Amino acid sequence: MSRRWDKSTHSTPLLIPPPDMANSKFEYVKDFEQSDPLLPSTWIVVRIDGRGFHKLSDHYAFQKPNDRRALDLMNAAAVEVMKDLPDLCIAYGVSDEYSFVFPPTCQLFERRNAKLVTTIVSTFTAYYIYLWPTYFPSTPLAPPYLPSFDGRAVIYPNTRILRDYMSWRQVDCHINNLYNTTFWTMVLQGGMTNTDAEQELKGTVSSDKNEILFKRFGINYNNEGEIYKKGSVLYRQYELVEPKATPSTEDEASVPEAKQSRSQQDKLKKLRRKAQVVVDHVDIIKDNFWARRPWILSGTPGKLPQN
Repeated sequence: MSRRWDKSTHSTPLLIPPPDMANSKFEYVKDFEQSDPLLPSTWIVVRIDGRGFHKLSDHYAFQKPNDRRALDLMNAAAVEVMKDLPDLCIAYGVSDEYSFVFPPTCQLFERRNAKLVTTIVSTFTAYYIYLWPTYFPSTPLAPPYLPSFDGRAVIYPNTRILRDYMSWRQVDCHINNLYNTTFWTMVLQGGMTNTDAEQELKGTVSSDKNEILFKRFGINYNNEGEIYKKGSVLYRQYELVEPKATPSTEDEASVPEAKQSRSQQDKLKKLRRKAQVVVDHVDIIKDNFWARRPWILSGTPGKLPQN
């Protein structure tokens, strides 16, 4: 195999395969590879979930019902993923899961399913492990209790359905957190067994759980932290805009968008890299969040905030 020197570094040799090796008799095995591009002009959501996190959280003594350190670690890893992949427009996290959203114009990895999912999962996991000592300095990671995540990609045909997906995850966050808050309060403060608490909560609705918290333990659920009730929303921060008096009902993504040129994509990526990725704990079900941050759905960067 011949060598030539990379003139950009003056030190790194690049290996160039000779022509006879580039087309060897073994190259036919490439025919077994399956192309898996996701449908064009659709929203792509890559959702990752922790694998075996019940055992991991027990082993490292996560606080119940919520461990702020663990949530901050999830958010910190997700921020790094957003920074690393400027194609992403928004992400939403709760507990040990995170949803990362690519816009319909995304052409990263030619929209190949496996490449998108494995890149998100591996990048997130790498940063989660790397940042672990920052949030759990006194409990170092050790086998067999090492964090890992699985992932899947789902496509959504228009903005309305994408927003419904995001709303579903936030509603799920509220339902699960109210249950967990009530359950662990009954166990840790009320002295009940897990089984007894579970039996008493079976068939209850939100108002019942709020009543248990307030009447028995003096806890007003409305005063719980927003990060626990609403989860975490990540996006690039630009100057907020005033919502229109009469918001348009037209679905911007219902019509397939034209494929952007490579130069257009590169320009938008540079603009997105300049924006700060923020972690917010707000209502993303109502229109106001999206109306004041139109760049999330439009894909067009806004004005950077004035310092």
